[in-house]
Amino acid sequence: MLFDAALAYARHGIPVLPVHTPAAGGSCSCGRAGCERPGKHPRLRHGLTEASVDPRRIEMWWARWPQANVGLRTGVVMDVADVDSPGGWHGLRHLLGGELPRGPQVRTGGGGWHFWFSPIGYGNRVRLLPGVDWRGSGGYVIAPPSRHANGTTYYWAIRPGDPAAVPAALRDLVAGPDPPSATPEAGRDAIVHPGRYAAVALEAETARVANAPVGTRNDTLNRAAFALGRLVGAGLLDAATVTGELTAAARWAGLGRAETTRTIRSGLNAGRLRPLETTRRRVA
Repeated sequence: MLFDAALAYARHGIPVLPVHTPAAGGSCSCGRAGCERPGKHPRLRHGLTEASVDPRRIEMWWARWPQANVGLRTGVVMDVADVDSPGGWHGLRHLLGGELPRGPQVRTGGGGWHFWFSPIGYGNRVRLLPGVDWRGSGGYVIAPPSRHANGTTYYWAIRPGDPAAVPAALRDLVAGPDPPSATPEAGRDAIVHPGRYAAVALEAETARVANAPVGTRNDTLNRAAFALGRLVGAGLLDAATVTGELTAAARWAGLGRAETTRTIRSGLNAGRLRPLETTRRRVA
C-alpha cells in the first residue's frame, strides 16, 4: 500500500522520498534513543535532495524498506499549510475570512491538518501563525497512508486534485521576512511588500490576542505588542493604531483595563528598541 501510494504521487509529478517508520512504544526505525521525530525524518543519506519521481528508484527504495513512510517534497506541485493544533486551525480560518481552502486536505496522524495549495515560490515558514507552519520550496510533508508514532494513519479528508490557489491574505503572510539561508543575494529585501505584511501581521496578532485561552492571555498580549512594536519601530505601523487594536482585542479576551494598558505599553516599548529591518544590508 505504501509503495503503491508512493508511485501514484510520483505519477502526478510530486518528488517522493522514503521516511523512517514509527516503531513500538513511540520509538523510530532509525534506532536512535529518544528520537525527536519518530517516523518523520528521511531514510536517505542526502535526505530531501534525493527525492525523485523515477519509478525504478522508488521501487528500489520500497523493496529495501517496505514499511517506509511516504514523504513528498513541497514547492514543486504543491505548498502545504501544516496545522498542528486547534488554535492553528482557528487562526488560519480567521485569516481567510471564516473560510477554509477547498483544495486537497489531509488529516495527519497527530490530529492536525495539511492543506494543499498551488506553489508560490517561497521557502518554509515556521510558526506562520501559532500552530501553523508553511512547507514550500525546500520542504516536505508526510503523506497518506503513512503511520504516525501514536499508531494512527494519515488519510485524505478531501482527495487529491488541483491544489487550491493561495488567498491574498495568506500569500502576504507567507511573503514575510525570509530566513538568511533562503536569501543569499546581497541586498535583497528582508520583507516583501512591507505595507501589506504589516497589515496582515496586525490582523494576525490581534486575532491571536482575542482568542487567547485563559491563563495565556496576558503573555499573548505582551508577545503581540512586542512583535507589532518592532513594526512600529520600523515605521510600518502607527503606535496609536496598534494600541487601539490590541486594546480592543484584549478587552474582547476579558483582560482588565489597567493590565491591558500596562502590558501593551511595555511590549510596544521593548519592540521599538528592536525595529524590524525592511532591507538587508549589502555584503561587502
